[in-house]
Amino acid sequence: MAAILHALRQELDSLPSQERRIAEVILASPSDVPGWTINQLAQESGTSPATVTRFCKSFHFKGFPDFKMKLAAEMSQPAQESAYQDIVAGNPLSKIVAAIEANHLASISDTTRLLDLGRVEQAIRLLCNARRIDLYGVATSSIVTQDFYQKMVRIGKSCTAFSDSHMQITSASSLTEGDVAMAVSYSGETPETIDALHCARQAGAATISLTSYGSNKLANEADIPLFTSSLEEGMRRGDMASRIALLHVIDILFTGMVSADFDRFIPKLEQSYHNVQSYRVHHNGGA
Repeated sequence: MAAILHALRQELDSLPSQERRIAEVILASPSDVPGWTINQLAQESGTSPATVTRFCKSFHFKGFPDFKMKLAAEMSQPAQESAYQDIVAGNPLSKIVAAIEANHLASISDTTRLLDLGRVEQAIRLLCNARRIDLYGVATSSIVTQDFYQKMVRIGKSCTAFSDSHMQITSASSLTEGDVAMAVSYSGETPETIDALHCARQAGAATISLTSYGSNKLANEADIPLFTSSLEEGMRRGDMASRIALLHVIDILFTGMVSADFDRFIPKLEQSYHNVQSYRVHHNGGA
């Protein structure tokens, strides 16, 4: 199932009654919706154009035209041959290898289609110009923030990744205008991460979130919400495809930063590489 439709189905029961009717109409005729006007969708769902606009914005679209465009793009993609594959008892190793490959490829592909390039460009500009960058994430998300942290250090950005909830709040409280706080949570509902980003925003920092696609609290706290595929489910999946999706966006942000400010970042990246190699040779030689 396309990621947008999957998110609508996931959120269906939690939507207000009028917005739920809109989602039900979309899920019933997804291939027809891109050809409708906002008035047609409002009429089909027994709501109003204003409610349709509010519904679209609750899922972080700019409005109905933006929603239609992204839904049409998803609908034009060939259907996946199989759904995400869970862990199965006694699976032959050959099937495990194929399943993990399929899951990761699908996760990257789904995430790429969900990216709003305008928002990604805004995030890159903020990160390039930031005086200081805070990264917040716990559990699996903290691994993702640590990956971004080590990339930022290599290009000389003042950056720290926090996984401790108290330290997240402590650091967020000292941020000011010109600083950036980025919070990572696949669910978008991790209370500690939400609190930290809220605190950073109140302190005057620009805020970026990275979550699975859908309406969630962390994305609502962010000036720039970024999304990954939301198709990985199930307690046995071990946060594998979701982690790959999050890292995919991190790599895009980092590469975009270096590309946008090439003359500033490439010398620092090369210097850090050569210094590490130099000290490694030195220590190996003295062993």
